[in-house]
Amino acid sequence: MSPGGAVLSVSPHPDDELLGAPGALMALRDAGRRVVNLACSLGRPADRARRPEELVEACRRARFELLIPDGIPPIGPSDDLALAQRALSAAIAAAVDDLQADLIVGPSPHDGHHGHEVVGRAIRDAVETRSEPIHVFLWGLWADLPLPNVIVPFGAERLAEIQHALGAHVGELARNRLDRLAASRAMAAAVLGPERVFGYGVSGSERGYGVERTEHEYAELLTDVAWSSAEGWQLSAPRGLDAAHPLAADSGPDVGWWLHARSVRSSLSGG
Repeated sequence: MSPGGAVLSVSPHPDDELLGAPGALMALRDAGRRVVNLACSLGRPADRARRPEELVEACRRARFELLIPDGIPPIGPSDDLALAQRALSAAIAAAVDDLQADLIVGPSPHDGHHGHEVVGRAIRDAVETRSEPIHVFLWGLWADLPLPNVIVPFGAERLAEIQHALGAHVGELARNRLDRLAASRAMAAAVLGPERVFGYGVSGSERGYGVERTEHEYAELLTDVAWSSAEGWQLSAPRGLDAAHPLAADSGPDVGWWLHARSVRSSLSGG
């Protein structure tokens, strides 16, 4: 039996399930959690003959379940993103209820890419309809998270597993070397992560968080925000991910203002 509820990974595009926070998702999977990837789009219309098959194979390799909802509006830059946000919010809320998920993993509403940001806003909106508490692990791919509070360290074996699953997205890798992004981003996070999560000049182990500065070759950075109808959105305590007990008991300042703020991209583009 899975310890705790399911984990709902919300992916704007096929391949984001293996670019956003694959190390965290695989660690949670290995700890016995049910990981379900909700695909919010299947890419550009011209690519939809191949991308669903690639996504199915990628999730098979990653050992994630896959959910592709019907009737989701497109999330391209010229599409009706407000309509897409409402439809995605409803689909995410329904998936959380159906799966009894207690953790969502998805993009920040400030991720710099129009499609990623609309999905991030839809996650926020879906969570705010709930009366039950829930955590959201936000990742940043096209823009850095301003305040990461969770580091997910891993080694070469995990990176190889991520790359193997990502390799199923043959068409996207031919278009752009996303495999290089996955490796270089993870390497940089291993250096930047302890400083950004635990404080500059102070190691995680020195603060009692159990993450040595040079212990791991690769890492991911996440921002864990906790929702409750009574307290709203709160930033969780900084820590290294404990996949067996991933949800922080301690919470900190209100971050609802940040989740509802217009992103730099949307402010400058008017979208």
